[in-house]
Amino acid sequence: MIDAKDWDQERKRLKRVTDQLRSRIGELEPEVSGLHDQVSELRKRFWEEVTVNTSTQEDFEETFYSIKQQDALLSERERSHRQRKQHWKNLNRLLPSPYFGRIDFQEAGQSADEQVYIGVSSFADTDGLSFLIYDWRTPIASLYYDHSPGAAAYETPGGTVEGRMKLKRQYQIRSGQLQHVFDTSLTIGDELLQQVLGKGADAQMKSIVATIQKEQNAIIRNDSSRMLIVQGAAGSGKTSAALQRVAYLLYTHRERLRADQIVLFSPNPMFNSYVSTVLPELGEENMQQTTFQEYLEYGLGAAWRLEDPFDQIEYTLTAESEPEYEARLSGIRYKASEAYRDAIQGYAQWLGGEGMQFSGIRFRGRDLIGAGEIYSQFYSYDASIRLPNRIVLLQEWLLRSLDLLERKEQEAAWVQDELDYLDTDQYAAAYSELLGKYQREQPVFDFTAEYIEAYGDFQGEERGEENVFDYAEQEEELLRRMIVKKQFKPLRRKVKRLKFVDVKGLYAQLFGEEAAYRKMTGGAEAPEHWPEICRQTRNKLDGGELFHEDATPLLYLKELVEGVRTNTEVRHVFVDEGQDYSQFQYEFLKRLFPRARMTVLGDFGQAIFAHSTNLHAADSPLIRLYGEAETSLYHLDRSYRSTREIVEFTKALLPGGERILPFERSGGMPLLTKTGGGGQRVARIAADLAKLEAEGLAAIAVITKTAAESREAYEELMAQGCGELRLVTKATLTFEKGIVVIPAYLAKGIEFDAVLIYDASAEVYGRESERKLFYTACTRAMHRLLIYTTGEWTPYIQGIGPDK
Repeated sequence: MIDAKDWDQERKRLKRVTDQLRSRIGELEPEVSGLHDQVSELRKRFWEEVTVNTSTQEDFEETFYSIKQQDALLSERERSHRQRKQHWKNLNRLLPSPYFGRIDFQEAGQSADEQVYIGVSSFADTDGLSFLIYDWRTPIASLYYDHSPGAAAYETPGGTVEGRMKLKRQYQIRSGQLQHVFDTSLTIGDELLQQVLGKGADAQMKSIVATIQKEQNAIIRNDSSRMLIVQGAAGSGKTSAALQRVAYLLYTHRERLRADQIVLFSPNPMFNSYVSTVLPELGEENMQQTTFQEYLEYGLGAAWRLEDPFDQIEYTLTAESEPEYEARLSGIRYKASEAYRDAIQGYAQWLGGEGMQFSGIRFRGRDLIGAGEIYSQFYSYDASIRLPNRIVLLQEWLLRSLDLLERKEQEAAWVQDELDYLDTDQYAAAYSELLGKYQREQPVFDFTAEYIEAYGDFQGEERGEENVFDYAEQEEELLRRMIVKKQFKPLRRKVKRLKFVDVKGLYAQLFGEEAAYRKMTGGAEAPEHWPEICRQTRNKLDGGELFHEDATPLLYLKELVEGVRTNTEVRHVFVDEGQDYSQFQYEFLKRLFPRARMTVLGDFGQAIFAHSTNLHAADSPLIRLYGEAETSLYHLDRSYRSTREIVEFTKALLPGGERILPFERSGGMPLLTKTGGGGQRVARIAADLAKLEAEGLAAIAVITKTAAESREAYEELMAQGCGELRLVTKATLTFEKGIVVIPAYLAKGIEFDAVLIYDASAEVYGRESERKLFYTACTRAMHRLLIYTTGEWTPYIQGIGPDK
């Protein structure tokens, strides 16, 4: 704490800043309101201010420029309103707690110290020249996160600024009142962190700008690497740092970077709601958020029924006794591997010479253009032309062929049948089109008596020996053309969408004899259980379904053949829970967003999928994705989420967990409870839930291994009278406070005040492959961890001493 004199000075300064904030907010309010009214009025009267006249070219041009001028005026007013409203919001956001930090910095060569107060937004004095508050993202504010008092330096666009930090101070301000002041040295003071971390969990993740640590700040402000890989222990703040990084990028590059040019790939839809408030808290718009599953569904279209990653993990956790289980696991691992990616690339090269699969174009039960004819045409093109370019040439040939076939089809007998059943509206449409055509062909067209006498009417009256317009014959010709054109329209649409490429057949062709597989893929070795993998895959394909592990390779092959769709607008891609993505998926993201930088966040200790990627290994495929020179790797080993006692327990669950460091925040020891059967465990859990609620804990999770176990736990606890429970499934879109029952794999990335592990028996968590799932479940707890069993304990905790 500081002395009384400093406290009084800080209190007076805070009051002065708060008063100026209120004054500026009061000045802006009528401006914001007035501009809003002006914009609304302009929108209402937009067309009243525009004279529309297109009689002549000059009138048309005058109308065009009148509309353009009015649109520019409206756009300028809207932009001005947005800017002032955003400034007004920023000031209101500052008012309850204007700043959280201060540094006194003496720049080299200068005699005076500069006092730099740091908050979530900047605020200038009334003269507009000096800052009362600096935004935490400004270059000079990095001193607060990176240095202790003494020699210090920070980077600016103009170069490095060196000097000495004389003071580093932290504040807690609530409702405009000074609560606590700490002078600190090396890191952001433990006092402030203790208070922040000691609070309860919330329904949304909160901003951490007041407590950003030095290692997190390096991630946030890295502006040079093409790829950032963040390997962070559970609760190390990697996701929070990533969201602050988004805010930093939007602030630093605000002239050329928009929120919609940043995409976050989340682990599940519920996580999107959990992080949705962080950027708005900092005065920034939310970036785009999606899941990789949504991208797969978009890329492959509605023709396929895709298994999602949660169904896949449910299978791996529950189907161990099924005879085809080992083959399926072998397939999951292989289809996510670099070896399989290389095999598909080799397959695409082989398809350049033979083996393409096409669907013939059928019409009214017959082949208009057979698959064999399409195949021959495709391989008639020069073999040096890339596959996607040959597909374009083939598409053009098919469209030309359909034009010829459409004209021939007009004489078919079925067309006459259709003619006999046309209604009056269709005849009227044909008449209107013919009338328009005739008008265009005549220099003057005036339906007067003199005109009809001179030229004849539309029933074919003759002018001398010349029949000027044989309406009846042309009408039938036009109607035939209209009938056939309508019937051919879906065929053209399919050709334009490349539906003549049999993607399913191409992928299925891979799953045959091992020798054929080697030949087609350039010598790739098939994995163990290959015949059974082939059978399983083909059965799914035949039913129009795809295993989750097949979706990405199939889309990869599709794009190798048809061409890659790219998004050149997106500049930054963030991947959370990055260890759960396969090499295929990272390849996709790189190809899909060729101009984007990538930030990958994950924890290999929570790698619960069979296809998980090691983020931090020296030979990680992620490092090879962009090359070592353009890749930065960060380790966050300190866990802030859980109490020291919970971290000491959970890190003992993992081989190599000794590198995880707890933050010194004490709490209760994890409690292991063994009960008898016959409902005793559920009764004990229900009683403990009541106690935890009575203690004031607002976010509590009963975590199970699988969705089926979640349903069972939910029903049994409801029968015990726990009426405020909420069952979370893969379809749950929002995260809310209260008591939830949730499978461990859906709880990733979320934290709770208390976690109750529903069943930690050796029967439920017995396999070594499930150790990381159990670790993930336990590390969701911030303050309390309770674990239950009715039988023998899981082997993961049998070796942990009672002291933990």
